Amino acid sequence: MKIKNNRLEALRMIISSQQLGSQEELLAALQNEGFKLTQATLSRDLKQLKVAKAASMSGNYVYVLPNETMYKRVSTPQQIREMMHVPGFQSINFSGNMGVIKTRPGYASSIAWNIDNSDVPQILGTIAGDDTIFIVVKQGYTEQEVIDALSEVVPNMK
Repeated sequence: MKIKNNRLEALRMIISSQQLGSQEELLAALQNEGFKLTQATLSRDLKQLKVAKAASMSGNYVYVLPNETMYKRVSTPQQIREMMHVPGFQSINFSGNMGVIKTRPGYASSIAWNIDNSDVPQILGTIAGDDTIFIVVKQGYTEQEVIDALSEVVPNMK
Protein backbone atom coordinates (compact mmCIF):
# COMPACT_ATOMS: atom_id res chain seq x y z
CA MET A 1 0.00 0.00 0.00
CA LYS A 2 2.90 2.35 0.76
CA ILE A 3 4.24 1.99 -2.81
CA LYS A 4 0.85 2.90 -4.26
CA ASN A 5 0.49 5.90 -1.94
CA ASN A 6 3.97 7.10 -2.92
CA ARG A 7 3.13 6.61 -6.60
CA LEU A 8 -0.15 8.53 -6.26
CA GLU A 9 1.62 11.37 -4.46
CA ALA A 10 4.31 11.47 -7.17
CA LEU A 11 1.57 11.54 -9.82
CA ARG A 12 -0.12 14.47 -8.07
CA MET A 13 3.16 16.37 -7.94
CA ILE A 14 3.96 15.64 -11.59
CA ILE A 15 0.55 16.79 -12.79
CA SER A 16 0.74 19.93 -10.65
CA SER A 17 4.21 20.90 -11.83
CA GLN A 18 4.19 19.94 -15.53
CA GLN A 19 1.82 20.35 -18.45
CA LEU A 20 1.44 16.82 -19.76
CA GLY A 21 -1.24 15.84 -22.25
CA SER A 22 -0.85 12.09 -22.74
CA GLN A 23 -0.57 8.98 -20.63
CA GLU A 24 2.70 8.18 -22.39
CA GLU A 25 4.14 11.46 -21.08
CA LEU A 26 2.86 10.67 -17.59
CA LEU A 27 4.35 7.16 -17.71
CA ALA A 28 7.73 8.60 -18.79
CA ALA A 29 7.65 11.22 -16.00
CA LEU A 30 6.78 8.54 -13.42
CA GLN A 31 9.56 6.32 -14.75
CA ASN A 32 12.01 9.22 -14.31
CA GLU A 33 10.96 9.26 -10.66
CA GLY A 34 11.55 5.52 -10.29
CA PHE A 35 7.99 4.20 -10.74
CA LYS A 36 7.45 1.47 -13.33
CA LEU A 37 3.80 0.79 -14.11
CA THR A 38 1.52 -0.17 -16.93
CA GLN A 39 -0.85 2.09 -18.80
CA ALA A 40 -3.78 0.23 -17.18
CA THR A 41 -2.44 0.95 -13.69
CA LEU A 42 -1.92 4.60 -14.63
CA SER A 43 -5.52 4.79 -15.87
CA ARG A 44 -6.80 3.41 -12.56
CA ASP A 45 -4.61 5.88 -10.63
CA LEU A 46 -5.91 8.81 -12.72
CA LYS A 47 -9.48 7.72 -12.07
CA GLN A 48 -8.87 7.37 -8.32
CA LEU A 49 -7.33 10.86 -8.19
CA LYS A 50 -10.23 12.25 -10.28
CA VAL A 51 -7.76 13.70 -12.78
CA ALA A 52 -9.30 15.46 -15.77
CA LYS A 53 -8.06 17.13 -18.92
CA ALA A 54 -8.47 20.86 -19.37
CA ALA A 55 -7.32 23.44 -21.89
CA SER A 56 -4.09 25.15 -20.92
CA MET A 57 -3.18 28.76 -21.72
CA SER A 58 -1.54 27.52 -24.93
CA GLY A 59 -4.77 25.79 -26.00
CA ASN A 60 -3.44 22.25 -25.52
CA TYR A 61 -5.33 19.83 -23.31
CA VAL A 62 -3.35 18.80 -20.23
CA TYR A 63 -4.00 16.73 -17.13
CA VAL A 64 -5.26 18.65 -14.10
CA LEU A 65 -6.16 17.69 -10.55
CA PRO A 66 -9.40 18.49 -8.77
CA ASN A 67 -9.47 21.91 -7.12
CA GLU A 68 -6.94 21.32 -4.33
CA THR A 69 -4.75 24.24 -3.24
CA MET A 70 -1.82 21.94 -2.48
CA TYR A 71 -1.46 20.96 -6.14
CA LYS A 72 -1.70 24.26 -8.00
CA ARG A 73 0.84 24.53 -10.81
CA VAL A 74 4.09 26.19 -9.83
CA SER A 75 6.36 28.06 -12.21
CA THR A 76 9.64 26.65 -10.87
CA PRO A 77 8.96 23.01 -9.99
CA GLN A 78 11.23 21.07 -7.67
CA GLN A 79 12.14 17.46 -8.26
CA ILE A 80 9.21 15.23 -7.30
CA ARG A 81 11.37 13.36 -4.78
CA GLU A 82 12.16 16.65 -3.00
CA MET A 83 8.47 17.61 -2.79
CA MET A 84 7.47 14.19 -1.44
CA HIS A 85 9.84 14.52 1.54
CA VAL A 86 7.64 17.28 2.95
CA PRO A 87 5.02 15.55 5.07
CA GLY A 88 1.33 16.37 4.87
CA PHE A 89 0.72 15.48 8.52
CA GLN A 90 1.41 18.27 11.02
CA SER A 91 -0.20 17.45 14.39
CA ILE A 92 -2.84 15.50 16.28
CA ASN A 93 -4.79 16.49 19.41
CA PHE A 94 -7.48 14.71 21.38
CA SER A 95 -10.50 15.61 23.50
CA GLY A 96 -12.27 12.58 24.91
CA ASN A 97 -13.00 10.16 22.08
CA MET A 98 -12.50 12.85 19.41
CA GLY A 99 -9.31 13.82 17.66
CA VAL A 100 -8.24 16.56 15.30
CA ILE A 101 -5.44 16.01 12.82
CA LYS A 102 -3.92 19.13 11.25
CA THR A 103 -2.33 18.76 7.80
CA ARG A 104 -0.78 20.93 5.14
CA PRO A 105 -3.38 22.49 2.81
CA GLY A 106 -4.83 19.93 0.41
CA TYR A 107 -3.65 16.86 2.31
CA ALA A 108 -6.57 16.21 4.66
CA SER A 109 -8.87 14.35 2.28
CA SER A 110 -6.16 11.96 1.04
CA ILE A 111 -4.92 11.21 4.57
CA ALA A 112 -8.51 10.67 5.77
CA TRP A 113 -9.13 8.37 2.80
CA ASN A 114 -6.04 6.34 3.78
CA ILE A 115 -7.28 6.09 7.38
CA ASP A 116 -10.80 5.07 6.36
CA ASN A 117 -9.57 2.48 3.87
CA SER A 118 -6.96 0.93 6.15
CA ASP A 119 -9.52 -0.36 8.64
CA VAL A 120 -7.75 1.08 11.69
CA PRO A 121 -9.64 -0.73 14.49
CA GLN A 122 -9.32 2.20 16.92
CA ILE A 123 -11.07 4.66 14.57
CA LEU A 124 -14.83 4.77 13.91
CA GLY A 125 -14.53 7.27 11.07
CA THR A 126 -13.18 10.55 9.75
CA ILE A 127 -14.43 13.83 8.32
CA ALA A 128 -11.95 15.83 6.26
CA GLY A 129 -11.70 19.41 5.17
CA ASP A 130 -8.80 21.02 3.33
CA ASP A 131 -6.24 20.96 6.17
CA THR A 132 -8.11 19.36 9.09
CA ILE A 133 -9.37 15.85 9.81
CA PHE A 134 -11.88 15.09 12.55
CA ILE A 135 -11.59 11.52 13.87
CA VAL A 136 -13.86 9.61 16.23
CA VAL A 137 -12.01 7.13 18.44
CA LYS A 138 -13.69 3.95 19.65
CA GLN A 139 -14.13 3.76 23.41
CA GLY A 140 -11.48 1.89 25.37
CA TYR A 141 -8.42 3.01 23.41
CA THR A 142 -5.76 5.37 24.72
CA GLU A 143 -4.41 8.31 22.75
CA GLN A 144 -1.07 6.53 22.40
CA GLU A 145 -2.76 3.39 21.00
CA VAL A 146 -4.51 5.57 18.41
CA ILE A 147 -1.27 7.35 17.48
CA ASP A 148 0.57 4.01 17.20
CA ALA A 149 -2.16 2.61 14.92
CA LEU A 150 -2.35 5.75 12.78
CA SER A 151 1.41 5.90 12.38
CA GLU A 152 1.15 2.73 10.28
CA VAL A 153 -1.11 4.63 7.84
CA VAL A 154 -0.04 8.28 8.09
CA PRO A 155 3.55 9.02 7.06
CA ASN A 156 5.61 11.02 9.59
CA MET A 157 3.05 10.75 12.39
CA LYS A 158 5.57 9.47 14.97
